Amino acid sequence: MIPIVTPDEMAVIDAAAPEPVEELIERAGTALARAALGMLGGGYGRRVTVLAGKGNNGADGRAAAQWLRRRGVRVAVVDASDAPGSMPPAHLAIDAAYGTGLRRPYIPPAPALLPDHPQRAAPILAADIPSGINGLTGEIVGEPWIADQTVAFGALKPGLVLHPGAQYCGRVAVAPIGLDVSSARTHLVTGRDVSGWLPVRPAEAHKWQAACWVIAGSPGMTGAAHLAATAAMRSGSGYVRLSTPGLDASGVLAGGTAPTEAVGHPLPADHWADAVEADEQSRFQAMAVGPGLGRHPATVQSVRELASSTPLPLVIDGDGLFALGTDAADVLSDRPAPTVLTPHDGEYRILTGEAPNPDRFAAARSLAAATGVHVLLKGPTTVVADPDGTALAIANGDARLATAGTGDVLAGLICGLFSAGIQPMKAAASAAWLHGEAATIRPSGGMAASDLLLALPQAWEDTTQQKAAP
Repeated sequence: MIPIVTPDEMAVIDAAAPEPVEELIERAGTALARAALGMLGGGYGRRVTVLAGKGNNGADGRAAAQWLRRRGVRVAVVDASDAPGSMPPAHLAIDAAYGTGLRRPYIPPAPALLPDHPQRAAPILAADIPSGINGLTGEIVGEPWIADQTVAFGALKPGLVLHPGAQYCGRVAVAPIGLDVSSARTHLVTGRDVSGWLPVRPAEAHKWQAACWVIAGSPGMTGAAHLAATAAMRSGSGYVRLSTPGLDASGVLAGGTAPTEAVGHPLPADHWADAVEADEQSRFQAMAVGPGLGRHPATVQSVRELASSTPLPLVIDGDGLFALGTDAADVLSDRPAPTVLTPHDGEYRILTGEAPNPDRFAAARSLAAATGVHVLLKGPTTVVADPDGTALAIANGDARLATAGTGDVLAGLICGLFSAGIQPMKAAASAAWLHGEAATIRPSGGMAASDLLLALPQAWEDTTQQKAAP
């Protein structure tokens, strides 16, 4: 996993470094210059402009300028505090104006144009973070240049992975400059991480070793239940029981989109938590509740009763989150098994009474600490947090996931991984990764949530293959 540290945390790490600041600046400048040379394809006959501020970020840019000059590159350094309206022509522009601590709006000069193609802007390389992006939240502070590449020093910063800032960073590389970032509590998940977390079914396995129970849907609204159940099958569960309160077994599986392999199980329309408690929960390893259940007061009461009593690892999604509301901490206080809540921003407001903080890592941590369970906060970058403050970011998805039903698929994925014995933090992060990979496999247009189900086996296979990558 790739460490992510806040600007304040990085300041502490910088201060604790045994090397003098000048040495760290030289290392950062060297890393930046090497990235620039790679983007240029060589130094001979090339021109670079560096927009440099007064702080350490500007010092990194000036150190890069000196390194590039020694390799034959013609470099012009422009003072960010007294910059002209537009940058001089160049084959590459380096943004080293302001770093992660910028708070005031910043409007840079017009980007440099290519000397031999004056109608085209030169590529942009950002030092640590594009100037004008809040390093903590990813919020836009002014009018940042859109970088083609960013070199982050020592570790990623939240503003590089949170949106909208992530859209301005281009390809991001981390340059290790000798700083000790082992104290990081936040990490970006990669495919190689997930490849090591996904379950491998043993040779002697049988279906009941990884069984899960999905309680979802409502009469006339069974699509969410079918999506969640199918996703659970495709993420490690050997047996999926599907219940929709108010429907008999045939009704649960009716509608043409029900998974053939799911086993329908009836539950009464009201007070169904009692029926679940009396049944054979001991045969299951995990449960998911909430997608498409509806918001009838009797449903709310049953969700609360189930959440507070079931001994199974539990995923609560959709209408299940509505049922918890702002009483989530009280309802979940005596949970005997791991739990994952999966809110999007609107559901986060239902649970807390307010929208997520722009610092989405802090928002997920706050809800996890308040409820004592794991939280997966959905968004362009998904954040998973545990009650102790550890957080993971998953950033491989895209806008194809912004369609109805994809959250139901995600809930099923987590439940399936839970049933296979994966710990909650890794189960939630792995599910989010597979979710994103499945989306990127599909065409960029016209995707529906059910398309994810078809792509999941390939997403799983592609991810496991990354284990052998160098």
